[in-house]
Amino acid sequence: MAIFNRNSVNDTAAASLPRHIAIIMDGNGRWAKKRGLPRKLGHSAGAETFRTISRYCDKLGVEQLTVYAFSTENWKRPADEVEGIMNLLRKYLKDSCAQLAAENVRLRFLGDLEVLPQDIRDLIAQNKVISDKCDGIIVNICVNYGGRLDIVHAARKLAEKVKNGELDPADITEDMFSENLWTKGLPDPDLLIRTGAESRISNFLLWQSAYSEFYFTDTLFPDFTPDKLDEAISWFSGRKRRFGGV
Repeated sequence: MAIFNRNSVNDTAAASLPRHIAIIMDGNGRWAKKRGLPRKLGHSAGAETFRTISRYCDKLGVEQLTVYAFSTENWKRPADEVEGIMNLLRKYLKDSCAQLAAENVRLRFLGDLEVLPQDIRDLIAQNKVISDKCDGIIVNICVNYGGRLDIVHAARKLAEKVKNGELDPADITEDMFSENLWTKGLPDPDLLIRTGAESRISNFLLWQSAYSEFYFTDTLFPDFTPDKLDEAISWFSGRKRRFGGV
C-alpha cells in the first residue's frame, strides 16, 4: 500500500486529508499482556501513543481528532484497571494545563461527565478555560461516553421541549437532533479507525458515523505510530465517498 505523503499536506495530498478523524484506541490491555505486564501499563503506553498521534494530526493539518478513551461499559472492568485509567486521565489533564497554550490545542471532553470524580471534573473545567483561548486542532476525548446514551440524551432534550410546548414533533429534523448530541457543533468523522484487530464500533459515535469510512487494523494501539496513521489516511484517500449517491 502506498503511504500517505506527509511532506505533501499543502498540495494535492491535502485535498484527500480527512477533516475529522475518530479513533477507537483498542488493544492496550492485550499489548501489556503480551509483554507479561499489568493491563494498566498498557493503558499508560496507549496514553503516550495518543499524545504522539494528536501532535501528528496537528502537524498534518487535521482539524479535529476524536478518541474513545472510556466508554459507559468500561466501568464493568476490574476496579484496579478503572482506577488506573482515571489516574492516567488525571495526569493527562494536569499536564495539559501546562501544555495546551504552548501547543495551541483545543481540548474538549464528551460524554456523561457528571459521574466522574469531582477532582477530574474540576481539571476538565480548568482545561476548558485554557482551551477556549486556543485556535489550533480540536481534540475531543470521549469519557464515560456511549453512542446509545448520547442518542437517548438528545431524545430526552427534545422530548422535554415538546412536553413544554416549545417544539412541535413534526418540526424535528436531523440537524436539530445533531445539535442536541454531546458532539454538538462537530463535523461528522470522515475516517473512523479501530486498532486492535476487532471489527466493530462498540457503541462509539453511532449517529455521527453514518457515512464515515471505517478502517480496521490489527495493530494494537500502543504500536499505532504516525506511519500507521499514514497508511490509514492513504487508504482513505482512495475511497469514493458517495453519501448515498452514485
